[in-house]
Amino acid sequence: MKDQFGRLAYYNKWANGRIYAAAGALDHEDYFADRRAFFKSVHGTLNHILAIDKLWFGRFTGDLYAIPSMDVILHDNFKDLHAARIALDDHIIDVVDAMDEASIKGVFRWITTEGQPYTSTLDRALTQIFNHQTHHRGQVHTLLSQLTGDAPPIDFFLCMNDDFHEKGQA
Repeated sequence: MKDQFGRLAYYNKWANGRIYAAAGALDHEDYFADRRAFFKSVHGTLNHILAIDKLWFGRFTGDLYAIPSMDVILHDNFKDLHAARIALDDHIIDVVDAMDEASIKGVFRWITTEGQPYTSTLDRALTQIFNHQTHHRGQVHTLLSQLTGDAPPIDFFLCMNDDFHEKGQA
C-alpha cells in the first residue's frame, strides 16, 4: 500500500509540473479571468488545490493548517503560487515516504473544517486527498484546453511506467 501512495505522490508532483508549465504560459487576463469554474479561474482553482493539500498534510504531520475558506487565495500571483506548489509537492513526497504500512492501515482521527471530530483510516484519508488533487487538476486541464486548445497530457501511465519511475524522473 505504501508503494501505491508513493506513486501517487510522485504523480502529483509530475502532473502539477505539467499543469503549472501550461498555466504559466497563459496571459494575465486568461489566467485570472472568471471562467465559471467552481473556483472561478485557473488561479483560483490552483490556489484551492494548494490550500486543501496544506490542510490535509498538516493533519497528517500534526503541523495543523486552518483555512479561512475553501476558496482562499494563498498567493495572489502565479510566481509565488508556483513556488509554494513545488515546495509542497516535495513535502508530500517526503511525508508519504516516511509513512509505514502499519500507520497507513491504521486509524486516523482529525477535526473537520466544520469543527467536528472524524475517524477513518489513514489510507482512506490519503485516497481522499490524492483523488481531490486529480479532480481539481482535471478542472484546470479543462480550462487550459478551452483557453489554448491544447492542454498537456497528464495521464497517470505517462508518468508511472517503470523505466520512468526507476530513473527518478517522476
